[in-house]
Formats: sequence, C-alpha cells, structure tokens
Amino acid sequence: MKLLIVEDDPRAAQALERSLRQHCFLVESAHDGLEGLSMAKQKPFDCLILDVMLPGMDGFALVSELRTAGIQTPVLFLTARDALPDRIRGLEVGGGDYLVKPFAFSELLLRINNLLQRGGESPTRDILIGDLSIHRFQRKVYRNGKRLDLSTQEYALLDLLARNRGNIVTRARIAEELWELAFDGDPNLVDAAIRRLRRKVDDPFPAKLIHTRRGVGYILECEGA
Repeated sequence: MKLLIVEDDPRAAQALERSLRQHCFLVESAHDGLEGLSMAKQKPFDCLILDVMLPGMDGFALVSELRTAGIQTPVLFLTARDALPDRIRGLEVGGGDYLVKPFAFSELLLRINNLLQRGGESPTRDILIGDLSIHRFQRKVYRNGKRLDLSTQEYALLDLLARNRGNIVTRARIAEELWELAFDGDPNLVDAAIRRLRRKVDDPFPAKLIHTRRGVGYILECEGA
C-alpha cells in the first residue's frame, strides 16, 4: 500500500514516514500544498495524509482540486486545527477522516486501514494461498506456520502478487508500483526483487508458489490446486 504524506514540518514528516514504513507501507512525502497536489495527480496512491495548514495551498484547497479533477484517492486530514467548523469542512471538501494532533500512532494506523478498506480490497483481510498466510492488518507473513522475515519492499511485492493471485502481474506493473518507474524493457530490477522474495517464500519449502510466465511477468498460485 502506497501513502503520500503532505506535511510542512520536516521532522514530523520524517517521524511519520519512519513509523509507517515499519508497518510495511510504501511512503512518499511532500512539504507544501502545491507539491502535494502535483504528486497526487501524477502518481497513484492508496491514501493521502494531509496537514491543513500548508504553504502554497492549504489541505482543504488541495483536496477540492483533486476531487474537481476526478481523483478519488482516500484522504485523512492530520492537523492541529481542532475546531468543529474545520472538521466539518474537511469532510465537506472530500476528506474521508479527520484526526487532530497530537495523536496516538495506533489510532492513526487504524484510521488509515479503515480508509483503505472503504476504498477497495480490505487491507485487514487475511490472504491464504496454500500454506502461505498473509495477515494484512499486522503485515505478517507465515508459510507452513513459520513466520517469514520480509523487508518492506519484499512485503509490498508479495502483497501485490497476492492481491492478484491467480493472475499474471506484468514486470511493467511491478516496476511502476514498487519504484514508480516506467518500464524500459530491462527485466533485471524486477527479476532481482523476485529472486530475493523467492529465497524466503519458496526456496525453503517443497511446493512453489511464485511462478514465471516467460516474457510477461509472474503469478502467485498453487499449481495443481
């Protein structure tokens, strides 16, 4: 899951990025409203986390611009402005939730997951494929009852394959979703990431789940099941 933080306090943004990455989110940041608007229009994000008081363009105006442009990415306002008119305005312009600073990170995490659940496939729903289980709320992965130690990027790649289980995921899509790269035909970057993931998910086990579709991409499935 890919998040965009728009926060003009660099220290607050860095702390939030670090905590969210520890929970296996892919995170990018912008430090003013105009930069955040440009990024939100140009790249696909699963959720935006916005301050209200931003230089260049405030958070309310940013969301209004996105909604006018037809971009419906879920938005969580994260701000020190706690007045009722501000909270109402945040929801009126198209925000999905409004959390006042200071906040508990556990509550922020729950609200993000709730927004993601409303927007599509539930990020809290476990995925089971053979003896592989992905516990998406905790972002923990087990195979045959054994916990797998995955990096943030490895988890993101596995989650992408698992959300599309039974269907081929092209190298181009993997490159775009994991690195925001336009795929130039060089398979080395994606293939290397798949090899690293296979070492943990497949190599220690007799049944293989990650399969190559030569010239196209990869698929996660129990073959013969």
